[in-house]
Amino acid sequence: MANYYPPTGFHFKVEVLGLPPNDHDVRFTEVSGLSAEIGTEEIAEGGENRFIQKFPTRAKYPELVLKRGLLVNSEIMNWIRECVEDFNIQPKNIDVKLLNEEHEPLLTWHLVNAYPTKWSVSDLNATNNAVVIESLQFFYQYFTVDKS
Repeated sequence: MANYYPPTGFHFKVEVLGLPPNDHDVRFTEVSGLSAEIGTEEIAEGGENRFIQKFPTRAKYPELVLKRGLLVNSEIMNWIRECVEDFNIQPKNIDVKLLNEEHEPLLTWHLVNAYPTKWSVSDLNATNNAVVIESLQFFYQYFTVDKS
């Protein structure tokens, strides 16, 4: 029987589909927001005060947050600028790929119809010796998970 080792969480890349390829645009230091939750509605039991019925409503997905060192020439930033400044919102699909030792996708989260909702940069502080971090936040409708 072969030993199983869980994959590492630091070997991944993010691709915004439909943008010109750029090797630097796939590199992020942090990805969060890959979760799904079923919403519920509580209904009081008729004639029975001791119980509440809980019924499923719909799936909910938090916003995707990507963090990286500030990238000056970025196709993703050009897309965000177009969405925010020109209010020309063009949803795109985003793939988050967890990679194996050979740099091949192990799992892929395929986020559907994503668009940017927030961009921020870390504080600039002359007394700190830190890299400038940009944070990108995206709404998406749902995701699927593909095993490679």
